[in-house]
Amino acid sequence: MSILIKTSNINEQRLWQTLMELAEIGASPNRDQGITRLSLSEEELEAKQYVIQLMKEVGLEVRMDAVGNVIGKLNGTDPLAPSVIVGSHTDTVNHGGGFDGALGVLGAIEAVRSMKEANVTLTHSIEVISFTDEEGSRFGTGYIGSKAMAGVLKEDAFELTDQNGISYREAFIKAKLDPTKYKEAVRKPEEMKAYIEMHIEQGKVLEEMDLSVGIVTDIQGPVWLEVQLEGSADHAGATPMNMRKDASLVMAEVMLDVEKTAISHQGVGTVGSLKVEPGGVNIIPGKAVFTVDLRHVDSHERQLMVKDVYLSVAKASEKRGITWTIEVKKEVDPASCSPEIVKILEESFQELQFPVAKLPCGAGHDSLIMSKLTNMGMIFVRSKDGISHNPKEWTSKGDCAAGTEVLFQSLIKLAK
Repeated sequence: MSILIKTSNINEQRLWQTLMELAEIGASPNRDQGITRLSLSEEELEAKQYVIQLMKEVGLEVRMDAVGNVIGKLNGTDPLAPSVIVGSHTDTVNHGGGFDGALGVLGAIEAVRSMKEANVTLTHSIEVISFTDEEGSRFGTGYIGSKAMAGVLKEDAFELTDQNGISYREAFIKAKLDPTKYKEAVRKPEEMKAYIEMHIEQGKVLEEMDLSVGIVTDIQGPVWLEVQLEGSADHAGATPMNMRKDASLVMAEVMLDVEKTAISHQGVGTVGSLKVEPGGVNIIPGKAVFTVDLRHVDSHERQLMVKDVYLSVAKASEKRGITWTIEVKKEVDPASCSPEIVKILEESFQELQFPVAKLPCGAGHDSLIMSKLTNMGMIFVRSKDGISHNPKEWTSKGDCAAGTEVLFQSLIKLAK
């Protein structure tokens, strides 16, 4: 029996309407292929404009920084006090859903709109941020907006290219952003009191517990590896088994080892993208390229997982006469949520008479990067069937409102 949660401060229908309006941007004609808003694409830029217009309607001071982060500010009474930062992102993966990232941005806007309507007085300003390129789906590396803000974005990111050969630098220029000015997005830790992010869980834990919302304790940090294997593309019929240099077999061995190391270290590991060449039915694969995604809440354990993958690639390649290279595409340290913010979230749950549930986060978020600047906390909202990064991604209207109610209460406590 689901626990019925009633919200009193949040306009549930208004929040839902904004979610559905944003979901139209980048949606496939009949929604069967989901929503695609890749970083700095026409669709993602349209989403930025939607957020800007919504922020202006709410009465926030709105600006876009040097890397395209959209920032809406609700001023507090003390202009010298550090801001409370809240937000997420509006870019998606290919054929994604309408709640990943979007709920965190639109829920934050709804929360501050409700504060203005209730004439809530705050000492600290609240800044709602929609970050640029959290997902990394277009150029192969994510957290561009939050990395720039934290001062850890590297200039070589602008040399990355998408599948059409367009560089990040070119995409910036086309979006009327100057890639040479990315350092202007850097913020100082003393400018921020806290960062809080609401996000759909993208897993099944809350659903199994029959709860609408939960409190995140830790966030796993991802390492993305790209492995390239070079063998020999020989004839499938004329080459004896003992004379082959089949790159795909090395890949297959490593894939199984990724599973083993993830289980043994109590982390997670995924081989998500695979490509073999030449790709003919009667040709031995002479080249294989694949990705490995490794995650753990403990940096040391994750590094041991990475070491295991390197050893696996080297061992399997030597056995089959294959040459190999591994490139680290992305590496973000895991992070623990601030005990102070977790306590504030607990208080909000209790005041709202919501059951308190704490759980770790397996997906990466801008919260990982923002934890380098300030105290960080996260609210999770239930995902139907645990599905995300998929057209079937769904979070109910009531659950969206429940998470936003917690966000509303917690932001007031942080900004009072």
